[in-house]
Amino acid sequence: MQPFELRASRKIIGMAHFPPLPGAPLYDERGGVGAIGDWVERDVEALASGGVDAIMFCNEGDRPYLVRARPETIATMAAVIAGVTKGLRLPFGVDVLWDPVAAIALAAATGASFVREVFTGAYPSDMGLWDTACGEALRYRRALGAGHIKLLFNIQAEFAGRFDTRPLGALARSVAFSSLADALCVSGPMTGQAVSLDDLRVVKAAVGDLPVVANTGVRPGNVAEILAVADAAVVGTALKADGVTWNPVDPERVKSFMRAARGQT
Repeated sequence: MQPFELRASRKIIGMAHFPPLPGAPLYDERGGVGAIGDWVERDVEALASGGVDAIMFCNEGDRPYLVRARPETIATMAAVIAGVTKGLRLPFGVDVLWDPVAAIALAAATGASFVREVFTGAYPSDMGLWDTACGEALRYRRALGAGHIKLLFNIQAEFAGRFDTRPLGALARSVAFSSLADALCVSGPMTGQAVSLDDLRVVKAAVGDLPVVANTGVRPGNVAEILAVADAAVVGTALKADGVTWNPVDPERVKSFMRAARGQT
């Protein structure tokens, strides 16, 4: 496990999105798990050679999403991640949409340094009524002896609304206080849509030294102003060929993005 620190670090976390996995409606049975492994390996190589600070694996292709992961999802992700991270010298994390316990299990099994998930709140969503149980998830991490795995709390669930009517700053402060988050992620309404700078400022002001991560829609044109507020950014769509979420990572886009993130011309 590689050390992973977000506090005031301005890190860029590049996304390695899995294609649809076995059991998902869009799974490619002809290509099978081997094709998935090849796809993810190419993305990891492009991200690492392009200079990102960390990589996050996610089953983004498993539409429509579930709020309880199936065994074949976790098993396939574990097998692929174990293969593609051999020799990887970057820290990596995992996200299993949208199941915190599954993500913690996957992180523990693969040596991941962090997990990103929606750990708190209840939501009307594209997946139906979506409830969480943060206390159960953190107790599960403790039961696995995995307290070293950092938990990044997405407090603005994508593809969902909020039943909680508290202002965003009050919500962020409450989650930081009651739920033991290692960082808070601030998102736009869905994958690839820009996070609000105002939302980032509100959350950062509310939680002080706790790291705040810009979670969606970070691009070369806005990364400088976003990192002037946020401690880190998760980047997926902007690094893909033609800027399309479902395409493979484009090595030249990664290099160009990282130059922008580092303030290089």
